Amino acid sequence: MTGQVRTVDGRVAGRRGQATRQKLLDCLSEMLSSSPYRDVKVIDVARKAGTSPATFYQYFPDVEGAVLEIAEEMAKEGAGLTELVSGRTWVGKAAWQASEELVEGFLDFWRKNDAILRVIDLGAAEGDKRFYKIRMKILNSVTNSLTDAVKELQSRNKVDKDVNPAAMAGSLVAMLAAVASHQKGFQTWGVKAGELRPNLALLVHLGITGRKPAK
Repeated sequence: MTGQVRTVDGRVAGRRGQATRQKLLDCLSEMLSSSPYRDVKVIDVARKAGTSPATFYQYFPDVEGAVLEIAEEMAKEGAGLTELVSGRTWVGKAAWQASEELVEGFLDFWRKNDAILRVIDLGAAEGDKRFYKIRMKILNSVTNSLTDAVKELQSRNKVDKDVNPAAMAGSLVAMLAAVASHQKGFQTWGVKAGELRPNLALLVHLGITGRKPAK
């Protein structure tokens, strides 16, 4: 952990305090992977971290406050998703490769952060603006770059002018997020993991280029 970390009452935490704070966050993250968010209590997180509830409250106002800390850190990592799209070529065989790599990177990121993303989706769905902003920060990292990709193709007369770049990009990213959060559910439909990704990449390719991929 880098930079100044402060306690709830404004004091700067020392190296040991920062380590304790991070351990609490790590334990909370682990618990979110195996327990419903609403069932996680401060006393349980503190016990798992080998400390007391009083120590937890030195660094976080409540479980939700700690969850938001984890979510913010994850959102910073999510900003890197823009690299999956930005500067890519969306013409010919390169467009198919770009589609595949976007799907791979997006689904992998979602699977890696599944627990905290479920909590973010829950908070956003309930109207909590803090969680909504974090969710949009993650999605915008891809949406904005895809919007630029469609605009660039339109400028070269490779995509119909009637296509709204932001609407197309936003729809594709919303689809990716929905599929990513439902990856396990596809198995109940008889869809194997190896079959999902190429079909999703096909939809991305068609959405951005308006054409079937040139493999």
